[in-house]
Amino acid sequence: MVGVEMQVAGAVAGALMYLGVKRYQSGCGVQLVASSETSSEFQAQCNSPNMRTLLEHHVSGLLNDQMVPTPWLPSGMLQTVYCTLIGLRTDATTRVTYRRELLTLADGGTVSIDWHNEGSDRVALVVPGLGGSSYEYHVRALASRLALRGYTVAVMNHRGSGRTALTSPRLYNAYDTEDLASVVQHVAHPGVQLVALGYSLGANLLTKYLGECGAETPVLAGVAVCCPFDTAVAGRALDARGWLNDHVFQPNLIATIKRLVSRNLPMFRSATPPIDLDAVMRATRMSQIDTLVTAPAYGHKDCWAYYAAASSAPYVASVRRPLLALNTQDDPITPLEGVPLDEVRRNPHVAVALCAHGGHLGFFTGVRPRIWYLDHVADFLDAALAHSESKCAKE
Repeated sequence: MVGVEMQVAGAVAGALMYLGVKRYQSGCGVQLVASSETSSEFQAQCNSPNMRTLLEHHVSGLLNDQMVPTPWLPSGMLQTVYCTLIGLRTDATTRVTYRRELLTLADGGTVSIDWHNEGSDRVALVVPGLGGSSYEYHVRALASRLALRGYTVAVMNHRGSGRTALTSPRLYNAYDTEDLASVVQHVAHPGVQLVALGYSLGANLLTKYLGECGAETPVLAGVAVCCPFDTAVAGRALDARGWLNDHVFQPNLIATIKRLVSRNLPMFRSATPPIDLDAVMRATRMSQIDTLVTAPAYGHKDCWAYYAAASSAPYVASVRRPLLALNTQDDPITPLEGVPLDEVRRNPHVAVALCAHGGHLGFFTGVRPRIWYLDHVADFLDAALAHSESKCAKE
């Protein structure tokens, strides 16, 4: 009798666990935020379906999928920390070989472009985030997957990042899209189908650039991963006191900037307007660095005025290329509060795929963590380019 009771208890416990897992998974689906505009006027203007139609008909795998986080990375904070910790790790999915090209900019500054899988007429330009480069795990994973899908990948390394020599005292930032525009024009050779993907600060630059250009850009489609949109909201989140901000995120970012400054002191001493380098080397928060360096370079009073000007949210309404944003509800650095969902719903060219989990640039799923979105992003780019080709054929 005891044995039977134990079997029944075990069966009940198993059933409850199964139901709990199913309920948890049901909350891991992708929420699509997009316009429902299907008017004949929009169709005539764009000669292609809006983003909702494009995704529902041609990228349904994304909308029907679930971003179930790795069991031991269930929170956004853990996902974000893990992404930071494995930044330089190499495995079978991230082994890529780059050819570096240096691009000299109008002010004498330099960005580098790391090319992978050259030879395709489909080129994917990747724009890393703050402190990021072509060497980051998620960038290499994306480059590897896109290459398997037939894309040539060009990763833009910002001024002074990714072992790119700093040749002018001007640093990259979330506000100025001039460097990105220069790289776009450089890689947009005749006959190339160009798409672009940005991470975090790079996603903000890409969104802002697409909004500034409207339809006057060679970029045919874009993907923005963990875009802050409202950089003031992101700035407050990153500046907030907390163990991880104080001991992980801020120290890593600050150390990167200080190394760059210390290696190039003569150049920064000649900067206009002048930079208080002693104060920079004493800084403990990125907001202090931005107030000392970035804000005055563009005529802003302090970091908060710079963040307000750098936000890409006001440019969402002007985007005229298919733009897919991937955001999470548990992102500790670019909170959902900053994502302009109402503006997205009003622009048929833009959509947000919102996941409950994934943190900032994490999106790790499976017991052995793997990045969830790679094939979905490739599917979207394939669909967007197919519609672009169809439009050109009709014209």
